[in-house]
Amino acid sequence: MTAVADRSLGPELARTVTIGTDADVLVVGLVTTDDGVALAPSDEFTDVLGTDLRAALTERLRAVGAKGKGEELTRIPAPEGLGVTSVLAVGLGAADKVDAEQIRKSAGVASRALTGVGTAVTTLSGLDLGAAAEGFYLGAYNFPVFRSDKSAPKPDERPVRRIEFLVPEPDFGEEALFRAQAVAEAVATTRDFVNTPPSHLYPAEFAARAQQLAEAAGLEVEVLDEKALAAAGYGGIVGVGKGSSRPPRLIRITYRGGAKKVALVGKGITFDTGGISIKPAANMENMTSDMAGAAAVIATVLLAARLSLPITVTATVPMAENMPSDTAQRPGDVLTQYGGITVEVINTDAEGRLILADAMVRASEDDPDYLIDVATLTGAQLVALGTRTPGVMGTEEFRDRVARISQQVGENAWAMPLPAELRADLNSKVADLANVSPHRHGGMLVAGLYLKEFVPEGVQWAHLDVAGPAYNTGGPFGYIGKGGTGVPVRTLIAVLDDIAAE
Repeated sequence: MTAVADRSLGPELARTVTIGTDADVLVVGLVTTDDGVALAPSDEFTDVLGTDLRAALTERLRAVGAKGKGEELTRIPAPEGLGVTSVLAVGLGAADKVDAEQIRKSAGVASRALTGVGTAVTTLSGLDLGAAAEGFYLGAYNFPVFRSDKSAPKPDERPVRRIEFLVPEPDFGEEALFRAQAVAEAVATTRDFVNTPPSHLYPAEFAARAQQLAEAAGLEVEVLDEKALAAAGYGGIVGVGKGSSRPPRLIRITYRGGAKKVALVGKGITFDTGGISIKPAANMENMTSDMAGAAAVIATVLLAARLSLPITVTATVPMAENMPSDTAQRPGDVLTQYGGITVEVINTDAEGRLILADAMVRASEDDPDYLIDVATLTGAQLVALGTRTPGVMGTEEFRDRVARISQQVGENAWAMPLPAELRADLNSKVADLANVSPHRHGGMLVAGLYLKEFVPEGVQWAHLDVAGPAYNTGGPFGYIGKGGTGVPVRTLIAVLDDIAAE
């Protein structure tokens, strides 16, 4: 076993009050104004650059055609006396519309442009230190684990090694930088899990890596293997996993920080062929990401502990590999979910809800005040909301709260309904429930309605479908690279913060 924590996930982040002699590049923000492009307002650091130097930089950037549009990059030789070799200007858009998410995205784009750079220093910390730190860290993320020397990045292709954030005094922003780095590292850990191929991250290995990280953080850990799962009646997890030679697991990680309790549940399908209801071959390799929900909740409970949140958080994570074989469950089989509800399996490719239901019932035995489940659950999520917008369903008040917080942190979840008229489509001719409806209408919502059957009365519940947002199959954008994105870790920790502040 090789733990994901064994490698450095991102650049070193530090605060500085001056531009040091070891800095190679200065990164500044540009905004558009009625008078043209200008350096981003940053009153705290005017003295660091000086009025004359700011004017010289602005003049040079205008001369080469910099417009200041969001995430636009312009690189110029540094003016004499600045102490760096070059200046990288990144656009922030209209001066009156710059917010934390734009700073985060622009910092990410700038970070990717700093390949081969040893140390960069930036004034973006004068706008929002935390957002800038998250953006730079996540923009520099890379995953070279499986590259041999033949294809490994050359020195001038490697990510920037150190980012220094200009601050007005030595103690300024210490807490903000600590939190930003903790959050960014949790997102990077999630990305590492998601990007690890299924040949190397199967249920037993996934559980072992998660256990190692949790025990290193001093948290409580419980792992159930296939025999314990069968004996305890986890019919959904066992049913999905029995087609694979690599048996399923359930891991529970608990951080005890206070009386209020939050249950997190994440879908951990380490690879999804669809089982007997097999998927088309095209793009099936992307199903390495079908455990992104599990990765996110594992990273989030570790992050809650690192930030010492005054609440108790338990991650209950079912892990299985969905494969076709002579032992796989069949369409038409009936299984019994943990807790006793029987389910007719109409489609073995609707497996995520089966393992989630078991885990949600187990998580609810802890009497949580809040229950949040996260899953790359349905292709219908992409049809309805595209590749960058998670859908969030659940009890209305908490659903809307989670969606609002997600939008505030830039992960942009959107509240979706659970229409009562769709529930009848889950009726089975032989069991309590069918695992799919007989049509394609509202597939994301139908999956949410299925999960609703396993939520106790009185528990505030939110279900996040991140099928598209958790894995980027296109080109890089903002602070998101290709592959695992780490969505929705930043939403989850912000929701936990909000609950802790009640």
